[in-house]
Amino acid sequence: EDVPSQTFDNKDYFCGKETFPVYESIFTEEGETIRKIAIEIEKPPQIEIHVWTIRKGILHHFYVEKLSKREFEELPYFKLITRTTLSQWKIFSEGEAQISQMCESRVCRTELEDLVKVLYLEKSEKGRC
Repeated sequence: EDVPSQTFDNKDYFCGKETFPVYESIFTEEGETIRKIAIEIEKPPQIEIHVWTIRKGILHHFYVEKLSKREFEELPYFKLITRTTLSQWKIFSEGEAQISQMCESRVCRTELEDLVKVLYLEKSEKGRC
């Protein structure tokens, strides 16, 4: 049987933890892929965008930028991909720092894909929180 999701004050919760929307944008031009993963944080209200520049499968450049929600709403191409908890986002950020060093000299397509999967929350079975 499906258990209806809990909502308190219009926020989504996962096993009692607040979740935050995660967005993605992928743009390819002249053999270079720019992939952006963004999370909307409420305190302080801002969008944190992690930008990866990938050339021939190698991560060439990685940086983080922070924008206001208004600035973010004006950006094209972002789509909502999931909601995640702050603890999962922390795992993502730490993994990203390791990968950015590892992948400066070798192809890392699968590592980057696996890292994004960390943000997706598994649907918990009843009582497994």
